Amino acid sequence: MEVHHSLGTSTDWIVMVIYFIAIMVFGSYFSKYNRTTTDFFFGGRRFAWWLIAMSIVATGVGSHSFIKYSAKGFEAGFSSTMTYMNDWFFVPFFIFGWLPIIVYTRIRSIPEYFEKRFSVLTRFLATVLLLFYMIGYVGIGFLTMGKAILPLLPPEFTLFGIHFQVTLMGLIIVIALIVGIYITYGGQTAVIFTDLAQGFILIFAGMLVFVLGLDYLGGFKIFWDLLPTEWKLPLAHFNDPPGFNFVGIFWQDGVAGSVGFLFMNMGLVMRFMACKNVDEGRKAATFNILFMLPISAVVVGNAGWIGKAISIANPSVVPPTTNPDSIFVVVANVISHPGVFGFIMAALTAALMSTVDTLLNATAAVYINDIHRPLKKWLTKKVQTWKEEDRQELLSARIATVIFTFLGVLTVIPFSKFPTVYEAHGYFHSTLTPPLVTAIFLGVFWKRYTNAAVIGTLVGGVALMIMGMYYPRPLIEIFSHGTAYEPNHPYTYIGALYNLFVCALFAVITTLTTKQQVKIVEKIRQSENHRLIMSSFVVTSIIIFLLIAFNVLSLPVLFILTFIMVGMVVIAANYFIKYDEEEKTDGLTVWSIKKAKEYFKGSKLNEREGEKIKVHWKLKEGEDDTIHFSKNDMKRMAAEVGDLVYISDARKYLGGLKSVHTVYGEPHEEDGIVYISNEHFEQGQFIKGKLLTAEKEM
Repeated sequence: MEVHHSLGTSTDWIVMVIYFIAIMVFGSYFSKYNRTTTDFFFGGRRFAWWLIAMSIVATGVGSHSFIKYSAKGFEAGFSSTMTYMNDWFFVPFFIFGWLPIIVYTRIRSIPEYFEKRFSVLTRFLATVLLLFYMIGYVGIGFLTMGKAILPLLPPEFTLFGIHFQVTLMGLIIVIALIVGIYITYGGQTAVIFTDLAQGFILIFAGMLVFVLGLDYLGGFKIFWDLLPTEWKLPLAHFNDPPGFNFVGIFWQDGVAGSVGFLFMNMGLVMRFMACKNVDEGRKAATFNILFMLPISAVVVGNAGWIGKAISIANPSVVPPTTNPDSIFVVVANVISHPGVFGFIMAALTAALMSTVDTLLNATAAVYINDIHRPLKKWLTKKVQTWKEEDRQELLSARIATVIFTFLGVLTVIPFSKFPTVYEAHGYFHSTLTPPLVTAIFLGVFWKRYTNAAVIGTLVGGVALMIMGMYYPRPLIEIFSHGTAYEPNHPYTYIGALYNLFVCALFAVITTLTTKQQVKIVEKIRQSENHRLIMSSFVVTSIIIFLLIAFNVLSLPVLFILTFIMVGMVVIAANYFIKYDEEEKTDGLTVWSIKKAKEYFKGSKLNEREGEKIKVHWKLKEGEDDTIHFSKNDMKRMAAEVGDLVYISDARKYLGGLKSVHTVYGEPHEEDGIVYISNEHFEQGQFIKGKLLTAEKEM
């Protein structure tokens, strides 16, 4: 494949450098809104749907899309948009199931849900799997950014007498430093607002490439006539070629990828948790799926289509052997004037940065919530005020971000062995998402799914997935739908189906045999040596798992041992961990959302419809978490003392940036006035003389 270097001019570099400086300054400005860890990770749960929707566009489209879909557009044509058409049927499960649960349970991370729904042990297992997933995702982001920027640089250069060889890894380290500095000080609010700007920029830039490309070729008709018929098909062939086919894309991107992105991508989940309420989150998700995804599909793939047309019309300009991962950059350089190319590249790096900064912020949130706090609680007995504790956690979050940035760079090494980013990303998704996706989905939608069952799912599913990597034939081959065997990366796409199947298999078996498991445990308890028996189950299970991990025995033996191991694991889980089905499902599944809302509020719901009102504000004495409206204003809002209220700066274009959630206190007689505490004033960063909008939450 042809490798490109030194694309662009000095004007393009000036544009890019100005952009980077501007975005870092812009992001740093919003660090003043990070007063607590809730602000740092969740933006204070305050933003309007439109702001979150555009932010999601930047993150979603920026998820390596420009590089990988342009590459597939160059190789396969319009069918590269297939994965964007696969998301819609999972969205209702998200907006009516997972979204209200994560908001109303007040969890700060997905593993925390596992503890509430199941047990401490499942939270630990989920934390390990989620951190692998998030750090791997950061690595994919860095790899994509490196591949995007490398064609712009010379193969080598000399600075202050020192000679530098430009390598992919060296470039990625420099990128990681820039991203790490930016996100460490910005937090979630910085991410959301920079993504808002970047969302508009990248949509415009992507469409600009299409328009300039058509102009370069001489118009749409010439472009259309140049493309081979195969490139005009909307869907890939059923099971051919092995590198891009319908069935593989469906299971990998449409099922494992889409459900993983919606349900376990903490970056995306935290973006929805930054909405001011569940309804705003639903609006953001609906707008995104109905309007932005179709546009995004064209935006991210068209450079590949244009590149294919140019390679046919003038192969000396865009050689057919061009590295697919470079096609977006190469095409943008060919069709643009100096400066415009710099702007397009700035938009591309903006999109990629949106993904990486979101993921780093989310990874730090998981660390603080699921490792730092439990460890601190266990290791120290020193009592701190919440302000001292929060300040310390904010510092720890920033340090953790730096460490995860470093780990993300390390994960680039294995991913760089794949021929394209698309293959690397696909393998990553199909390997790391199935266990957690299965556990989350069944935890939310299946009340009978028990703690022992989820442990059996994670342990047994991971064990058979490892065996699938060692023995793609015959294990994954059974599910291949006739796709060809690739020795270097066997069944990369269809592996997602195999991995989902084995996780679901253990989930169903272990759930449906719950009564039998309990009877076995009761029988073992009658033995004098019951504790020794159960301890031996745990030790034996660990030994079997290690035998599987290191592939010590033959496939048939390991296969049988896997089922024996899962049997012992679920028996041990029932024996050692108390699981009360009513307690662990009340308000934690889709069947008890109303209960979850009551837990969120802390009292009975007030669902009477009221008005939004505008009021002036005054400071009151005291720091209690209540604000006070007049009796008439509370009547207009249909509110009662103890209900939850959201107040924000009345200027809608701020999208809730200056706002606060709090509680109604005792009313007074001054209509049009709300009394707030100094803490509310500082948290909301309200401006004297500016009106506030107030609305009852529940």
